[in-house]
Amino acid sequence: MHIYIGADHRGFELKKVIKDFLLSQNYSVTDVGDERMDPDDDYPQFAGRCATAVLGSSDKDARGILICSSGQGMCISANRYKGIRAALGHNIEAARSSRNDDDTNVLCLPAELAESRAWEDIVLAFLDTHFAASARFMRRNKAMDELGN
Repeated sequence: MHIYIGADHRGFELKKVIKDFLLSQNYSVTDVGDERMDPDDDYPQFAGRCATAVLGSSDKDARGILICSSGQGMCISANRYKGIRAALGHNIEAARSSRNDDDTNVLCLPAELAESRAWEDIVLAFLDTHFAASARFMRRNKAMDELGN
């Protein structure tokens, strides 16, 4: 599974820590930015880079991880891309249920998780949980995919 990871200035430090963790766990990781800490950067550009990379990946199981102050801005931005299902992962159950029920492919994290190691279990729950693919979940995901068409 290939992971694309990105963050704005508020999530920059946590992104580096998560990236190193993922590499230590033998995941293939591409950092989609920012490459340096820039207090004037904006999260939509990194959400766009991540979403585009996930959608264009030859790995059908590719996933993204995005970090900003609250996680919300990244989540809203990434969800603008057809085919992206981004969810806020403020705790383990949110990350797990987003994968199990909604087949999410992008996890958005609040930068405040850097203050604890909670991000580790949240990220692992997101990466280790498979989509349940029950009829009701598939029906709901199809309905979401048809919104705005």
